[in-house]
Amino acid sequence: MSGLLFLVRRLGQALLTLLGVILLVFVLFNWVGGDPATILAGKMASAQDLANVRHQLGLDRPLWQQFLDFVGQVLRGDYGESWATHEPVSAIFRSRLGPSLTLLIPMLVLETLVAVAVALLVAALRGSWLDQGVRMVSTVAMSISLLVYIIVGQYVFAYLWGWFPVKGWSDSVLTNLRVYALLPVLLGLFVSVAPSIRLYRSFILEEIDQDFVRTARAKGLSEMRILFVHVLRNAAIPIVTNVLMGLPGLLTGAFLLERFFAIPGIGREIILAVERSDFPLIKAITVYVAMATLAVNLLGDLCYRWLDPRVRLE
Repeated sequence: MSGLLFLVRRLGQALLTLLGVILLVFVLFNWVGGDPATILAGKMASAQDLANVRHQLGLDRPLWQQFLDFVGQVLRGDYGESWATHEPVSAIFRSRLGPSLTLLIPMLVLETLVAVAVALLVAALRGSWLDQGVRMVSTVAMSISLLVYIIVGQYVFAYLWGWFPVKGWSDSVLTNLRVYALLPVLLGLFVSVAPSIRLYRSFILEEIDQDFVRTARAKGLSEMRILFVHVLRNAAIPIVTNVLMGLPGLLTGAFLLERFFAIPGIGREIILAVERSDFPLIKAITVYVAMATLAVNLLGDLCYRWLDPRVRLE
């Protein structure tokens, strides 16, 4: 019963938070974003042209009606048409989401597996030359911009050695994974795995020094069992938190990777929308990311309970 009450309370908090985000987006785009009529009609438009555009967009209506219209758009998932391409915003999301997920899901899975495995290894060998070497390499990798990885990776692996194509995309998911998404995934992995290794190493070392580990060793349990069963499970909650916080990025995509490799994903579309002042698309993306963040927070709380039954949902 307490779990059900917790879920209802969290859903209510999420709805209130989402309403606040919608209000903030509405205020920002109406008072800070500039006049949409001027953007659409052009700076040389006459006063009559501007008035016609404002009437078509509903900007001549009272603000409270405009806000209710925006709330209705969010509830229906219908944000109108893109100002730049005149495509429905919902159709743009459906067509761009697949390429972004094809790129980012493998990157997220590989980053988590590699970072956890390496962190466990160097934590078990704390203070050794391997531990120091991994920390040094991770620090150097974190100091290099993703842009440098992209430029050097494209030049070396694609131009000089010809192992990967620089650009391209197909309708086949398998072809994209084997050919076009492979180099962007590897370059993104080089950047994201370094900070994760250092972070997960600290989580694991914090658990290794706990009393239950010394008790497990006193009982004669093997180091592998202690590390993978006892230590990893107790360190799983902060690791899961870090992984889940990266999930909303699946909606926005890896901006630079999609742009430099011409991947037709959401990240590339966001950059184009900002360049074109395509307000309907930008507003939709902002609300979708907020929804994803709220959903991830709720999912994280439920995962904590599954990982550790001692966690109380209150």
